[in-house]
Amino acid sequence: MTILENYYDSGRHKSFYLSSGPKNGPLIIFVHGWPELSFSWRNQLEFFGNRGWHAVAPDMRGYGRSSLYQRHEDYAQSEIVKDMAELFEYFDRDSAVWVGHDWGSPVVWNMALHERDKVSALASLCVPLGFERGVDELVKYVDRNLYPIDKYPKGQWDYQYFYQENFELARKEMEADPFKLVKALFRKRMGPNKHTPVFTADIRARGGWFPPDGIPPEMPIDLDIITEDDARNYSEALSKTGFFGANSWYMNHDRNRKYSELLSENLALSMPVLFLHAEHDYVCYTLGTDLVLPMRARCHNLKEEIISSGHWMAQEKPEQVSQSLYSWVLNF
Repeated sequence: MTILENYYDSGRHKSFYLSSGPKNGPLIIFVHGWPELSFSWRNQLEFFGNRGWHAVAPDMRGYGRSSLYQRHEDYAQSEIVKDMAELFEYFDRDSAVWVGHDWGSPVVWNMALHERDKVSALASLCVPLGFERGVDELVKYVDRNLYPIDKYPKGQWDYQYFYQENFELARKEMEADPFKLVKALFRKRMGPNKHTPVFTADIRARGGWFPPDGIPPEMPIDLDIITEDDARNYSEALSKTGFFGANSWYMNHDRNRKYSELLSENLALSMPVLFLHAEHDYVCYTLGTDLVLPMRARCHNLKEEIISSGHWMAQEKPEQVSQSLYSWVLNF
């Protein structure tokens, strides 16, 4: 099935998106995270398109060929949810299945919370309900046996606070060599095992992502995740846009919390929800941890599965992720 390139301009925001499958098929929308593209969902787009679905994946604001903005507040969840609501309305459907990963997960959780009439079901890869309320919500559930509070006050989420304290430095480090950055990030493992603190836990103490020179290390491409062509595709797009937009998603935790506070803290979700745990995602580690408790309490039709992968599961285990999603949607 051919993957098509498309644009939709609402007059407020322009979305570039990839699509596959018949336009009259059931709608499924895939939402990427940091620092990715609609391209991240290429395998799932083809899989669902071949099965008669209209599968759509946008470049999120600040990325690729969608609109870029020059203020941090333009990357708050409230604005991003409007983008997705407008894109959804363009397809003239009653509802859609929404799938998110990484920063795309808070977006689909927020769609279900704030725009629930547009969501027939949602799936999240790696990131459970809670992050849409801001990073402080995640810190509540840090494993203090692994991350003692005196040494790791923010646990594995320390890197998110680095953006707020040193935004321009973080941006400079990532823009120094996007190709090296992509190769360094897109890997099966971000640490040796679940018992070892991950490198994201002391970014602030080290004074940056890549001290002392601020340049990503030279690493071989992890071909179990992406090919060299894939890496070039990502890095060329990131070179064009820069990282102001992508990194500004991390600058809105207070705004995102206030957006969540428009709704009841215990608002339940009754639609079908699928959560895919990444067995080897040692940053957002969810297996046997309390991080999933808010999701389990508030999602009344929840299914959970474990994928033996790292954080980039849709690209590391594309067939397994696609089949898990497809088996799930066939049962409601």
